[in-house]
Amino acid sequence: WFRGNGRDGGPSPPAQVDDMNAAKTEENLQSWLRMKNKLEEIKIGIDVHLKSFVAVLQEEGGNPKRARRFESKLLLLKWVKQQCERARRVYSCYEAGPFGYGLHRELDAMGVCNHVVCPQNWDERGKHVKTDNLDALALCRRLSQYVGGNRSALSMVRVPTEEQEVARQVSRHRERIKRHRQRAASQGRGILMFHGYEARGWWWKGERWERLCAQLDPRLVELLQMQKELIELIEAQEKQLRKELEAEAQTETPRAKGVGTMTLSIIDREMVDWERFRNRREVASYTGLCPRENSSGARRWQGSVTKTGNALLRYYLVEAAWRMVRYQPDYPPVAKWRQTLLEGTAAARKKAIVAIARRLAIDLWRLRTGQTSLQRLNLVTL
Repeated sequence: WFRGNGRDGGPSPPAQVDDMNAAKTEENLQSWLRMKNKLEEIKIGIDVHLKSFVAVLQEEGGNPKRARRFESKLLLLKWVKQQCERARRVYSCYEAGPFGYGLHRELDAMGVCNHVVCPQNWDERGKHVKTDNLDALALCRRLSQYVGGNRSALSMVRVPTEEQEVARQVSRHRERIKRHRQRAASQGRGILMFHGYEARGWWWKGERWERLCAQLDPRLVELLQMQKELIELIEAQEKQLRKELEAEAQTETPRAKGVGTMTLSIIDREMVDWERFRNRREVASYTGLCPRENSSGARRWQGSVTKTGNALLRYYLVEAAWRMVRYQPDYPPVAKWRQTLLEGTAAARKKAIVAIARRLAIDLWRLRTGQTSLQRLNLVTL
């Protein structure tokens, strides 16, 4: 429509068009006013529990507000959504724990920049006072420092995708099943020990079981039979999971002799994503195979490994390191520590195998990211 100005005699727009433009202008004005009145940022520290959530809020650079308790996740998310309407950017954090990453994904879907951080003791001054409110307050303060540029204020946990999380749970569930089998076998040995019989190893298999049946009272054999059936059921489940892990193992690159398919599959799953590490120090730190250190001035003391990383990954790396000693004698770390492994004390051999396991993790990272090859590492392929 051509808008006349009263001097050229041009037509005026219809009345309904004026109403539409006025409504749109009013809507834009209201939206602008809402954006103008919004806070720049809000930080929220959340202390997560099974049946309750405690949150502390800080607006921009102000003081943290009083802690608020929510009796369900639904109430917490509803309150966080209200904060998203009040600020341009909302940051939040909570400690990693047994509740997984469901809350993180829901906050992320709402547009919140959420961080999952490593658990720690927030009583830094040693007051020996710990409450949910104080933990949430400490998280909020640390988050404010992190957002302000202090990247060492919080230690972040990498959140895996749902597919990566499920894949990792398969290998971890197999470890739980193995512990159930060991517990059931120990219970059977305890029954035999109580009645004066000594049983070692796999007492429920083959000739050992037949000899026990011939020597024991029938009522005792009946009790052990129930324990035997339980162990066999657990073994069947563990075998099924083993086949699944071996079938899904990465086989796109040649595999070194001595590094089993099962071990390699579990290591890959625990690492989640090899590309996330920027250098070899980050890889070694994640394994927890780095020595402790307490140094000051001219004094320097190094102790046993920190064990601050992934415990299951550390276990399988050490297991693979012992196999490397047998099957890969030309592997540089094995050649370096061979004399210690042959003639050293028990403590020296333990130190050597830890060094080999740490180097193995770094070399696997280099292999998975294409920085080296098996030939350059003097590894014999299958």
